[in-house]
Amino acid sequence: MNKKILLNKRPHGKPTRNDFKISSEEVPIPNDNEVLLKTLYVSVDPYLRGRMNEAKSYVPPFELNKPLQSGIIAEVMESKQADFKKGDFVSGNLEWKEYQTSNGKGLHKVTQNEAKLSSYLGVLGMTGLTAYLGLTEIGLPKKGETLVVSGAGGAVGTVVGQVGKLLGCTVIGLTGSDEKVDLLTATFNFDHAINYKTTPNLKEAIKSTCPNGVDIYFDNVGGEISDAVVANINKYARLPVCGAISLYNETEVPVGPRLQPIILTKSATMRGFIISDFAEKFPAATKQLSAWLKENKLTSSETIVEGFDNIPQAFIDLFEGKNKGKMIVKI
Repeated sequence: MNKKILLNKRPHGKPTRNDFKISSEEVPIPNDNEVLLKTLYVSVDPYLRGRMNEAKSYVPPFELNKPLQSGIIAEVMESKQADFKKGDFVSGNLEWKEYQTSNGKGLHKVTQNEAKLSSYLGVLGMTGLTAYLGLTEIGLPKKGETLVVSGAGGAVGTVVGQVGKLLGCTVIGLTGSDEKVDLLTATFNFDHAINYKTTPNLKEAIKSTCPNGVDIYFDNVGGEISDAVVANINKYARLPVCGAISLYNETEVPVGPRLQPIILTKSATMRGFIISDFAEKFPAATKQLSAWLKENKLTSSETIVEGFDNIPQAFIDLFEGKNKGKMIVKI
């Protein structure tokens, strides 16, 4: 049989295992112009939380009692499609199923020659593109500037910091454990890292760590952490807003500092983005990321969870900060 994971109910606050349901169906048979895919790796990402709500957004919400979807690496088990053959590996936005058919639209061939397959869900996939293009297109880094990254120990954050260093910035990471503080400085080449959970006054800690102020703030978390960073920005600072994981599970809209006076007086630019905004730049960005990876200038970090049934728990664990780098489920 073919297992699949359905959205059982819409979460109220942080998702629980009860919001998901595992069921089975027969393994499908591909029709003409279709391929049969076997899931190998599944990406779980914070943005999926928004799609679990019944709210209008840049992508439609997941439907109840239907499979969830995310980035997946799969193997072609059978092909009746001219563009793919048995044994090909592909990436695409696919359903949480062990096996599924596809007409090939949205699938991209990947190989193990350039990098390990899971990298195409991380540093060479949406994660790497989000980090690189968000930083370079909105952050506009210049050599000698100071870059602060929140959620720095996560999938996007670890890549943003490394890219910032490669482009000549001083990089400070904000993260939630001493273990991740050490990881950021020892493995990912951050200049400094701060554990926001054990820092009594984060605003003052950032001021002390960034004596020349903050030129670029790559925001992955929102909330009080971002309030502390924004209080330290320089004139003409750039603030790419990539995520707001600290707020995704809130059941009421929290009230915080009003940012407009700071944005105004600092002539700062704050811009939210989704990665598809820069779709035309994907090929060049992927080429650059691949080159850095080959030259060992980028370190790929993954937390691998094994087992199809563990996909929901791996997703929930993102909100506990249990991942170091990219969270991936290996089937």
